[in-house]
Amino acid sequence: MWVADNGDGTYKNPILHADYSDPDAIRVGDDFYLTASSFSDVPGLPILHSKDLVNWQIINYVFRQQEPAEVFAKPQHGNGVWAPAIRYHNNEFYIFYPDPDYGIYMTKTKNPAGEWEKPVLVKAGKGLIDPCPLWDDDGKAYLVSAFAGSRAGFKSVLMVSQMSPDGTKLLDDGVLVFDGHDKHPTIEGPKLYKRNGYYYIFAPAGGVPTGWQLILRSKNIYGPWEEKIALAQGKSTTNGPHQGAWVTTQTGEDWFLHFQDKGAYGRIVHLQPMKWVDDFPVMGNNGEPVLTYKKPNVGKTYPKETPVESDEFNDNKIGLQWQWHANYQTGWALPFPAKGVLRLNSVQLPDNYKSLWDVPNLLQQKFPAEEFTVTTKATFEPRFEGEKFGLVVMGLDYSYIGVTYKGGKLYVAQAGARDADKGNAETENVPFALNEKTFYLRVKVAKDAMCNFSFSTDNKSFTNVGVPFKAREGKWIGAKVGFFFVHNGKFNDHGTVDLDWFHVE
Repeated sequence: MWVADNGDGTYKNPILHADYSDPDAIRVGDDFYLTASSFSDVPGLPILHSKDLVNWQIINYVFRQQEPAEVFAKPQHGNGVWAPAIRYHNNEFYIFYPDPDYGIYMTKTKNPAGEWEKPVLVKAGKGLIDPCPLWDDDGKAYLVSAFAGSRAGFKSVLMVSQMSPDGTKLLDDGVLVFDGHDKHPTIEGPKLYKRNGYYYIFAPAGGVPTGWQLILRSKNIYGPWEEKIALAQGKSTTNGPHQGAWVTTQTGEDWFLHFQDKGAYGRIVHLQPMKWVDDFPVMGNNGEPVLTYKKPNVGKTYPKETPVESDEFNDNKIGLQWQWHANYQTGWALPFPAKGVLRLNSVQLPDNYKSLWDVPNLLQQKFPAEEFTVTTKATFEPRFEGEKFGLVVMGLDYSYIGVTYKGGKLYVAQAGARDADKGNAETENVPFALNEKTFYLRVKVAKDAMCNFSFSTDNKSFTNVGVPFKAREGKWIGAKVGFFFVHNGKFNDHGTVDLDWFHVE
């Protein structure tokens, strides 16, 4: 939907118009790898791959279930995996990531597209966030981290701890290295580097939508630190440009990846040229973000590539674009390659159900562009009164086009909830009779995340349903689009929905 490569040797920002918040990236040989926060969505910790920093594909996730499994069996909005760091050391790929309620974890692998080791709890503690390791020239290892005020009771400071060289544990309780309260409030997301004898901490400050990228420099790992702002909005249209990764190409060019908060579209990823002046980095156009620029020189030219969005559901696995609202339970959805469909089974609603905010079996993907249309073909075989299947746009507010089985017939209607995070119940608009078990559901997303729902029985003539809906972000994430299939009451069987395809245009 969104192609950053202009095809003429230049690119446009964002390079990923999708919610890959708190991105971190590295280069290993001719390959670039990127990871990002995944919060409570699973599978978690995405791995993206590129050859030129502009064209990206999602190739893997670090884990399929989030621990503790019983906690994340229910939606945990805003919890889970916060800002991770990816590094390559001793021929292995490492990711350090925080769960603000449990502590700092580490996982590693020799092949980022393969299996990752079970995460190890490096340091237990509430409010420990945004870890990043550094293996020093003398064999010592360090970890920089920040604090979440919501859990730790304080914020806007950075800490450095000595770490075992294998990355499995911290060797001390940490040293306070920087206090940002006066000039750089809410400093967080630190990334630790070393260059030309200097230690550097790249850290965002000033808050997510409005902040800037701060650079700290010292000859000593514990400071004192010189400071300089390397990137801020200035006169550009790119708000809050910060939190990301410094990478160097094979040809010696320096680049900085960061996010921009775009409301319902999430925290989308930008790429800025970077140069060193007097041993401090300068990003973008003299410290302001660029919208278009010459592509990075990686020694070769590569074809256009974007993360997959559509899915034909013909294979024995669903596409990597899909994530669940909570830890997956066997039977929620199963690929059925003999029929070329993904079969959804209806799942009992939680006790004291008010809205989909609390429903775990939502299968969703990120908004892929500013404007797009989703159409899906489904066949509904209901077995119990009240079973409901829907195509949903999910966030703090949500809306969906749902098909419900009532009195032996199918009905289609728009429904949703405002401020679902506050416990508000769902409301439904006037339903239409649906006379076919096979049907097509559609949502058209226009600028400013305005959504219009419609349905069809022939994929030619679509009937609008309900009223326009303005999507909202979720808890620290962008809005998502996807499916649910639920029922009330406890049964020893369930109805089915066969998803033939999901097309994004």
